[in-house]
Amino acid sequence: MVNCFGLVTDNKEPVPLKSIDAQLEVKDHVATLVSTLTYENKEDKPLEAVFVFPLPGDAAVCHFSAQIGETHIVAEVKEKQQAQEEYDDALSSGQQAFLLEESEQSPDIFSLKVGRLPPGESASIRLEYVTELAVQADDGLRFCLPAVLNPRYQPQGSEGPSVQVTSVPASLVPYSLSFSAQVSSPRPISKIESSCSLEPLQYLNADQTKATVKLGGGHKFDRDIELLIYYKDAHQPSAVVEAGQASAKPGSLMGDPVVMVSLYPEFPQSVMSSRAACGEFVFLMDLSGSMGCPMNNSTPQETRISSARDTLLLLLKSLPMGCYFNIYSFGSSFEHIFPKSVEYSEKTMKEALEKVEKMESNLGGTEILRPLNHIYSQACIPKHPRQLFVFTDGEVRNTKEVTDLVKNNADSHRCFSFGIGEGASSALINGMAKEGGGQAQFITGADRMQPKVMQSLRFAMQPAVNDISVSWDLPKGVSATVLSPPITAIFQGQRSLIYAQLTGPEADGSVTVKYSLAGHPSQNQLHFNLKPAEDSELTVHRLAARTVIRSMESEERTRRGHQDEEMKKKVVELSIQSGVSSCFTAFIAVNKDSGKAVQGPLVRRNVPTAFLNKCQSYFKSARSAAEPPQPHKDPLLQLVSLQNASGSWMLHEALAAVLGKTKEEVEKAKPELVGLWASILALIWLHGFKMDAKEEWELLAMKAASWIKAQNGNIYNHQGTPVFKCVIKQIFLRDSLNPFLVTLALRPVDHFLTLL
Repeated sequence: MVNCFGLVTDNKEPVPLKSIDAQLEVKDHVATLVSTLTYENKEDKPLEAVFVFPLPGDAAVCHFSAQIGETHIVAEVKEKQQAQEEYDDALSSGQQAFLLEESEQSPDIFSLKVGRLPPGESASIRLEYVTELAVQADDGLRFCLPAVLNPRYQPQGSEGPSVQVTSVPASLVPYSLSFSAQVSSPRPISKIESSCSLEPLQYLNADQTKATVKLGGGHKFDRDIELLIYYKDAHQPSAVVEAGQASAKPGSLMGDPVVMVSLYPEFPQSVMSSRAACGEFVFLMDLSGSMGCPMNNSTPQETRISSARDTLLLLLKSLPMGCYFNIYSFGSSFEHIFPKSVEYSEKTMKEALEKVEKMESNLGGTEILRPLNHIYSQACIPKHPRQLFVFTDGEVRNTKEVTDLVKNNADSHRCFSFGIGEGASSALINGMAKEGGGQAQFITGADRMQPKVMQSLRFAMQPAVNDISVSWDLPKGVSATVLSPPITAIFQGQRSLIYAQLTGPEADGSVTVKYSLAGHPSQNQLHFNLKPAEDSELTVHRLAARTVIRSMESEERTRRGHQDEEMKKKVVELSIQSGVSSCFTAFIAVNKDSGKAVQGPLVRRNVPTAFLNKCQSYFKSARSAAEPPQPHKDPLLQLVSLQNASGSWMLHEALAAVLGKTKEEVEKAKPELVGLWASILALIWLHGFKMDAKEEWELLAMKAASWIKAQNGNIYNHQGTPVFKCVIKQIFLRDSLNPFLVTLALRPVDHFLTLL
């Protein structure tokens, strides 16, 4: 929208922010993002522009500066109240000032103020942060630049002021966004994927270890900008030693060398193949109104809640016999299917599924604290480790209260969290998983929820790792002070990061992580050289400082009323020393060289962020809970819905229909095996026709194979040949002479037999 004042919002207020240019540099698994925000005042009065926007919750914001004409001003980190007072004083005296501060409730929301921008003037704001890239279950490294900030629910009685966010529908965002990324790694780059439109990947050298990619034109702000980066031979342990800052005091974090160690534990296959039939699985499902939104724009008929129902079906069918489970749902209030977790059986599974089918996004707001408190108040079941799965679109404001609660109960469970849809709070989703010793997953763009959740269920079924310790083998005169919190969880193939401050001469050393896995002592060791890398950008130091700051902030919240001022002082000191933001500090810059005061009354303009507003029509058309559940249209889900808790299938019309035959046709093929026949055919159908969705059904297929094996049924003839192999053609291929279909049906039989 353009008029005499330039860009305006839908309520006709001019918007001084014209464009955002974001440039990403990725070095292996560490990313640095530099954003340049261009402001222009086309009004006849001086402006104060206020922009509340999202950032990754684990980002270390380390630079903030402004360019006004020929004047370049670099902001300083100061105690937050002092910075706010300096900003207000500058505006009162007619000076230009710039303030960047983190929200007190959630570390993934920032407020940027551009104060006293004169009429006709422009200003360029430079914002820089560093972050580690999260490892995904498929070995990809995930970077996300949040572009969507949905309204966040403020629970009743929550502490602290709420963040005032000005939002417009994504299609009406009145400024442009450009994005480019340069990626480099010691290993070749296989591919880079995104839910956004990208220009073709361009390699910058022959060995494909450097590449660049750009966001396609016309970004609509209807999704976050997500990159998934894949390297060949990923998951290689590494250690990066970075020299300290020359101007910093020796002995301080910024003055000494810092090492970042990345370990990827590999567990023995013999241990991984033995999944114990134990555990308490608690599923906490968000049923707030926003869960009625579509999963993505390309399939608007699939809502978040409908996908969640399908996911719960797969989860319930994949649980092992002998475990315990329960399902909670929450919004403004919360409900649970059982008063306490119950043993998994055919009866309890069916009862749970009947209620899952009736779930709707009809519970109002997003109050997650109360159901979490209720779950944690339940006594744990001996010899059944608690695994908590949390599904939410992450639209809450009391993020720190939630993550602190998870942390306080970390000894009693592991927490796996799932952020559903665009705009889910990274601070909430990542924070819950980190504090709960689990794994975080984000379902955005065209992602399907089911495979990602089943990946996490496989992690939850891994044997628990106990007695984790870290030891250093260093030469005499060299010491290492660990800066990271203690490692509380280790998963097969997933990265463990350790930051440590080093003192002493350059030499060789090693770090060893020891742990107990299913009663077996194990360890992973990495040798490295203590010679600092030539890179002087202090990236590792800032990430280490961010890690220490977050730990101290968390400790300060638990100490409130007990030495909290002392801990707050330590946070402020480290934040100022490292130049990394915290909840107790802010970046402040004042233009003292303008020569004269900016006269005239100050006009405030709120710069809007994007939110997704495509939910109302879905709330109105949502299926009533009183209506009967609708049958699954997806053949895979139809088949899964027919499986028994034991892992077996019964032979009836619905199963035959999935196979494309009648019950009579299937029974005639091998009547003496009718007790096993249905389960055998179901597994062969999965292996033959649904290999592209194997991640979704693999666990329930393993359970079915175990059931078949336990029956000791005669599935082989006297020659040792499977008796069912000769009748596969009759079941799947009657009335068909297509040789390709014959091959397709027979191919999975041998694969299936390996399960037995």
